[in-house]
Amino acid sequence: MMDLLAMLVIGFIAGLLARAIFPGDDKLGCFLTIGLGIAGSFVAGFIGRGLGWYSEGEPVGFIMSVLGAILILFIYNKVKNPR
Repeated sequence: MMDLLAMLVIGFIAGLLARAIFPGDDKLGCFLTIGLGIAGSFVAGFIGRGLGWYSEGEPVGFIMSVLGAILILFIYNKVKNPR
């Protein structure tokens, strides 16, 4: 139970940092910010394992979670405003 709570808190913080670092007008609420941070962690883990940075089952670092969330925000903004 504590692992899930820790993952939600870290996901929220990673999502907030990604939204603060990446410029743009994102109207995301609390739950979407948590989802952004958690999804960023999954994306960073997928890319890191593909590049050989992480082994299977190894957790992704906090900074990589933020970078993954920034990547998701970048893609979201490009799909939302393709100009």
